[in-house]
Order: sequence, then C-alpha cells, then structure tokens
Amino acid sequence: MEIKIGLSVLVIFIGFIIWDLGKKSSASKFSMAIPFFVLGLGVMGFLMKEVLVSLILKQPV
Repeated sequence: MEIKIGLSVLVIFIGFIIWDLGKKSSASKFSMAIPFFVLGLGVMGFLMKEVLVSLILKQPV
C-alpha cells in the first residue's frame, strides 16, 4: 500500500514539474498536452497492470 501512495505522490510531482517547465518556457497548449498525455499513459499502464495481476491471482483490488 505504501508503494501506491509513494507512486501517486511521485506522479503528481512529475506533473507539477512538467507544468512548471511549460509555463516558464511559454510552451503552446499542444506542446504541454503531449507530456501530460504520455504521463497519463504511464499511469494507465500501472493501473492496468495492478488490475490484471489481481484478476490473475484472484485477489481483490
């Protein structure tokens, strides 16, 4: 459980870093959307892995 909390905090921190870098560099909306999209895909991959492992092992999520 602690690793899920730690990873959640890490993802939020990475999102803040991406937002701050984009703001400081005056990036366009499109160039800001791409890193957030990729970060979201990484989070979705982690969540899907957790669901699949729990389904395979028949444990509650």
